[in-house]
Amino acid sequence: MKSNKQNKNDNAFSISHGENNSININIFNNKTLMEVVGSLDSNLKKIEKISKTEIYFRGNTITIKGNKNANEKAKDSIEYLIDCSRSGKKIDETDIIASFNKDMIQDIKNQTTVQSLEEVIKTPKKSVIPRTKKQKEYVRSLKKNQIIMSLGPAGTGKTFLAVAAGLSMLLENKVERIILSRPAVEAGERLGFLPGDMKDKIDPYLRPLYDSLYDLLDYDKIQRKIESGEIEIAPLAFMRGRTLKNSFAILDEAQNATQTQIKMFLTRIGENSRLVVNGDPSQIDLPNKNQSGLIEAQKILKKVKEISIVNFNHKDVVRHPLVTKIVEAYQKNSNDKG
Repeated sequence: MKSNKQNKNDNAFSISHGENNSININIFNNKTLMEVVGSLDSNLKKIEKISKTEIYFRGNTITIKGNKNANEKAKDSIEYLIDCSRSGKKIDETDIIASFNKDMIQDIKNQTTVQSLEEVIKTPKKSVIPRTKKQKEYVRSLKKNQIIMSLGPAGTGKTFLAVAAGLSMLLENKVERIILSRPAVEAGERLGFLPGDMKDKIDPYLRPLYDSLYDLLDYDKIQRKIESGEIEIAPLAFMRGRTLKNSFAILDEAQNATQTQIKMFLTRIGENSRLVVNGDPSQIDLPNKNQSGLIEAQKILKKVKEISIVNFNHKDVVRHPLVTKIVEAYQKNSNDKG
């Protein structure tokens, strides 16, 4: 039996290989063990399903049985979850999905997954930890740069990480308010025909931003901050003519903004403010896709040192594994046509 043993004093784990390619993982710290296993072994069951292995849990030992390649995938997944737990991250389903990302597993093997303080965003409900190299780069930029642009497919964390960074800065009194904005493309930014008051009219377009907020802070606290103006959610059209001071402003779904609109948004920046522009160039909803200003803005601003531009790809997707496959399939189809 081969054994690869870690130091017990660092609350780590040991790995041993048994007969028929089986792998035993002994986790020394009970708290870490329970977080990795999950309620009613739920995390292990999800790893079983994705890796196509059989996983048994007894005492402090997790045993993996299956073919050699499948066992290694399950082992790497569990190692990743151990690392998440030791970093203070509360493990959820997205972490299990992320644990099968080949690039992140390579990070683990290279011992580069230990999070520095600048790569962790602390909010009342959870500590948000980036899962890929690009996400780490993005979080560092959100904390350091005044203007940040991120481009890439759905599921890469562009919006969620930006909202988390903004909320963290608001709660630490580093800014006085968060402004969340989207272009209301479907209504052509003419919202008059929709029923209800202005809030009712724009809410459907901004719902994903609300969802991110509620995932990070209690509903009642979010509502109070919206009522006090500390959190403002508005369509892009309403940003014209304003100067944003002591603010963290996010323009989401920027692929549906024209070049003029993106320029307008970026030039709102004022003293002690941070502006974030997020978008997916593959999901343009404008009637004329050539009107989208996102890629053009990237080309124009790429040499401005004070502006950070982060480009995500399918490897950074941390949603359901099928999302990665869908993004890859569409990208391949686009490349074939090109």
